[in-house]
Amino acid sequence: MMARWEFKLPDIGEGITEGEIVSWLIQPGDAVQEDQPMVEIMTDKATVTITAPKPGTVVETRGKVGEIVAVHAVLVVFELEGGRAPSPGQGTSPPLRETNGATLKEDGGPAAAGAGNRKDASPRTSQQAPPVLQGAAAAGGGYFNEKPLATPATRKLARDMNVDLRWVPPTGSQGRVTKRDLESFGHPPSAATPPRPPPAQPSAAVHGPLEERVPFAGLRRRIAQKMALSTRTAAHFTFVEECDATELKAMRDRLQRDAEALGLKLTFLPFVVKAVVAALKKHPMLNTTLDEATNEIVFRKYFHIGIATATDAGLVVVVVRDADRKSILEIGREIDHLAAEARAGKAKLEDLQGSTFTITSPGAQGGLFATPIINFPEVAILGVHRMRERPVVKNGQIVVGNVLLLSLSFDHRIVDGLVGAAFAYEIIGYLEKPDRLMLEMA
Repeated sequence: MMARWEFKLPDIGEGITEGEIVSWLIQPGDAVQEDQPMVEIMTDKATVTITAPKPGTVVETRGKVGEIVAVHAVLVVFELEGGRAPSPGQGTSPPLRETNGATLKEDGGPAAAGAGNRKDASPRTSQQAPPVLQGAAAAGGGYFNEKPLATPATRKLARDMNVDLRWVPPTGSQGRVTKRDLESFGHPPSAATPPRPPPAQPSAAVHGPLEERVPFAGLRRRIAQKMALSTRTAAHFTFVEECDATELKAMRDRLQRDAEALGLKLTFLPFVVKAVVAALKKHPMLNTTLDEATNEIVFRKYFHIGIATATDAGLVVVVVRDADRKSILEIGREIDHLAAEARAGKAKLEDLQGSTFTITSPGAQGGLFATPIINFPEVAILGVHRMRERPVVKNGQIVVGNVLLLSLSFDHRIVDGLVGAAFAYEIIGYLEKPDRLMLEMA
């Protein structure tokens, strides 16, 4: 006998009450095994993979890509063998999820028997075994998977490359196709590719589709929502000024060899973080947030500095916690680690939350200046633009200097123009005379 069972979105923790469906990895009619990935859910800025808690056959999936589902709402309806559905306690048991490569229960504890991090569990291979080939695929003798696993970013890249994911052998965890797999694959095998149906219109065969629609979902939609909230709520104003970074560049160049010996490529960003922290200590209003529910300004006496990081899925802010207590080398190492985790899609939720001030740096494509949008609910953000050689005046003489343009946006509800300008010049003072950072470092 078969029994139906409704699987509900579990409590993911961190006070989260809902999530957005990013990608379905199963469909009705599929037979799933215990711990098999079923759906990717985005909560805040982190994406978690919800897995099957027990084997069964999928009868129904609830919710489309891009839809918001509440915790404890039904996600999947299963048919289970054994003649009866699980008891209520079993029905609400949390599935497993992937967090930074480790398999954990949703309550953060060790996984149950059979999970990947149990020492006594049987080892898993890095990819699922390919299914039996049929028809043209079998004749060609190549890899073929009717239902490939891949992240939304990888699927988009495959569309851009005109690659059929079903033909790409995966090397990622749990049989996922990765970006590297796509790049090494290049294009699907022509001999084994099944013939496609003829286009409906001759013009489409010649020119290809003139439009393509993809769901506005996942991280891109979260970024849009947060940016819209910031521009609707905070009263933005932007202050732009030059910074002669000649001495900063000289200091960085002197320290570069020592940093490389310790395994770190030293950039200017850790120095900027230290300058920002020093300026925040002198201008505590810039390290606040406005609690609109209680009409209180909250002064934060800790310094968690957000670093805007570009990823394939969009811009995320990773957080260097307690930056005031860390050395320039420690900050540089942590920025490198957090950015790499974010680009690989492995960043943990705590690494993406709780910043008190954010720095964004477009790097070599920094342009002249920009008006950065505040990372709400913070009250200010610093944009660091590309360093350029420009004429500067020193001791009445025109010389070639290394000039940074800094653009700072402030929430005018909290920060007056005079205060914002004073804060900007405090940062500039530390960057133009970086020895001050060493003198005043905590």
